[in-house]
Amino acid sequence: MRAYLDHAATTPMRRVAVETLAELAARTGNASSLHASGRRARAVVEDARERVAAALGAHPSEVVFTSGGTESDNLAVKGAYAARRASQPARRLVVTSAVEHHAVLDAVEHLVATQEAQAHWLRVDATGVVDAQELLEVLARRENEVALVSVQWANNEIGTVQPIAALAAAARDAGVPMHTDAVQAAGVLPVDVAAAGVDLLTVSSHKVGGPLGVGALLVGRRTALEPGLHGGGQQRGLRSGTLDAPGIAAFAAALDEAIAERQQAAARLAALRDRLISGALALGLGIEVTGRWEAGDTAYRLPGNAHLRVPDCDGDALLYLLDAAGVECSTGSACAAGTQRPSHVLLALGVAEDQARGALRFSLGHTSSEDDVDAVLAVLPQVVQQARRAAGVSR
Repeated sequence: MRAYLDHAATTPMRRVAVETLAELAARTGNASSLHASGRRARAVVEDARERVAAALGAHPSEVVFTSGGTESDNLAVKGAYAARRASQPARRLVVTSAVEHHAVLDAVEHLVATQEAQAHWLRVDATGVVDAQELLEVLARRENEVALVSVQWANNEIGTVQPIAALAAAARDAGVPMHTDAVQAAGVLPVDVAAAGVDLLTVSSHKVGGPLGVGALLVGRRTALEPGLHGGGQQRGLRSGTLDAPGIAAFAAALDEAIAERQQAAARLAALRDRLISGALALGLGIEVTGRWEAGDTAYRLPGNAHLRVPDCDGDALLYLLDAAGVECSTGSACAAGTQRPSHVLLALGVAEDQARGALRFSLGHTSSEDDVDAVLAVLPQVVQQARRAAGVSR
């Protein structure tokens, strides 16, 4: 039996999502068609839209279905920037943090390279928390230049939870739209778009136990947004394309279940996370935990995130050795896998490059158990010893 501890990359589909997908996949119907099959498909989509909206504190008209988190982030960043520049050309500055997911970072860099945008990267402290005072200063100093603020709700690598409501309030007071990537937070933390005061919010189906290839961007009714796709005019013209009715329904079902179980699941996952972190630190291998960690905490760190740094080891070597031993985890974001560069998140925290290269992210989810954690702790000493031998280090 293999131990899967990479839920931050993707989490197994929930049974309710599998059953919903299986039931609806055999049906024919384009939700844009006017005949009976089309109307049935549209009813499925609109029911899911209402459920996603209710789950996240939004109005159904604010839910725009997409192919996932990356598309939603791109639509939010590029679309909000384009809309703001169209009405106020002087607003060229996008303010974001140095630890964002690459879907946001690369979208901002694209705007800088092609659309005359400027970028301001907010600093973070040693635990990964954004400097809120710096945001206030930027908004005050360049009050007529800022087009958008984008800060993730929770970090996908180290699990740090940001003070989103406070950041959104600062942006709102300055008259600037606020986007947050809540892919890691939705279904795990109490995510409510209205209560948080954000204008744009990204969620992804496969991170809550739904199918791959589905996501949503919540767009406030007063938020101007230029579409990224053209061709069919679906979803108020904000995202053209035939809608995957079965996938969208399965996404809504998974999100509903994740939120219904959220409080109980958070406590269970935090206990597993704490068991893993405390156990790893007690092995005498010099392992360090990244970010703020307090036993039982779910306010400052995602309950299922255990990010560790193993000195004198290469993360990829650790990853392959763990995989061979039956443990599946990651060295960071799966969306940046295969790169040789140290994690930009760890570097932003001030972690030295050699330490950043020995990072492992263990992420727990709805299928995780004590057996999974114990499997990691059982093989970790030998794996670290082998990785250090491969690196020519003895200690």
